[in-house]
Amino acid sequence: MTQDIQSKSQLREKQCITCSVSTPPLSKTESESLLNQIDQEWAINMDSTAITRSFQFRDFYQTMAFANAVAWIANQQDHHPELVISYRVCQVSYCTHSIKGLSENDFICAAKIDHLQDGIN
Repeated sequence: MTQDIQSKSQLREKQCITCSVSTPPLSKTESESLLNQIDQEWAINMDSTAITRSFQFRDFYQTMAFANAVAWIANQQDHHPELVISYRVCQVSYCTHSIKGLSENDFICAAKIDHLQDGIN
């Protein structure tokens, strides 16, 4: 197993931990390091407070099935993304609102969603 695949697997196996308002957000360097452990299509916004990825599908049914699976992951992890859904696209954005920035939880959920997407393609 390559280091890259192993890092993705390790992140995906973690569980989200509740952040308190006193939890500091990840630094830009920490965020970029974790970004390297998820699919390259995820992007960090300009102020390093959120990560976003768009997923493309054949039709609305497949898009909604994916969105429901993302909702299931979100409820299991008690960490909820912003979803923007259209006919063949589901855009997923994560930000840990309680700390007004990124936490490891955002990347854990992204890795879990990447694994879900791997099973669809």
